[in-house]
Amino acid sequence: MFSFRRSSICLVALIALVFQSPSSARASTRSSSSDEQVCDPLADYFLGMEDYPEAIRRHRVVIEDDPGNALAHYHLGFAYGVVGEHRLELAEYQKAIGLGLNDWQLFLNLGLLYLDSGQTRDATQVLRLAALLGPDRPETHFNLALAYERRGALAQAEQEALLSLRIDPSQPDARNTLGAIYAEEGKYVRASQEWNELVGEIPDYTPARTNLAILQHVESSGSKRTPESTGFIRIP
Repeated sequence: MFSFRRSSICLVALIALVFQSPSSARASTRSSSSDEQVCDPLADYFLGMEDYPEAIRRHRVVIEDDPGNALAHYHLGFAYGVVGEHRLELAEYQKAIGLGLNDWQLFLNLGLLYLDSGQTRDATQVLRLAALLGPDRPETHFNLALAYERRGALAQAEQEALLSLRIDPSQPDARNTLGAIYAEEGKYVRASQEWNELVGEIPDYTPARTNLAILQHVESSGSKRTPESTGFIRIP
């Protein structure tokens, strides 16, 4: 599988064709493969080598020869997303889904695309599907937590963040975001505890240190501003 970092989304390393890397502690993912399936060995080779223009060209050839190749549409959409062609990325993901590809990574990537473009309602719906299809993947629950949090559904956001961390506790970004969710809920003690523990384990993790300073200012000043307006950092 191939991984890619969007502007506000974290990276997790995944399996890639002929080489394998372990899962990282970071919670969210963009992956172009589907359970190690290969739509075309050479086209996927260039995708794995991060030669995205050539990957796009070769996947388009695959689709010209086999328009019903759902995995090729998915991989083509992924490559378009990497080079910033998000309209084309969306179109290819939709084609893959229309052709019956029912994979958690596809729905995760589509959800991240919606999340990045501010379409939080669509992101929530798609990320729910990703979590249903990949219930044991921490990144599906973490990104669903982000979608819920951005919509103000804090109880659901907290639940999904906790579930993600139950699956993989070694996620600093997920722990930091959980602290921000606690702060938004007014659970300042829990937020402080989460961030202090995180700083104690990872001293150079700046977002948690920054959030602790913000929280201290809020509490000492008796600020009546909403937690969101204080500028807590969710994703570094």
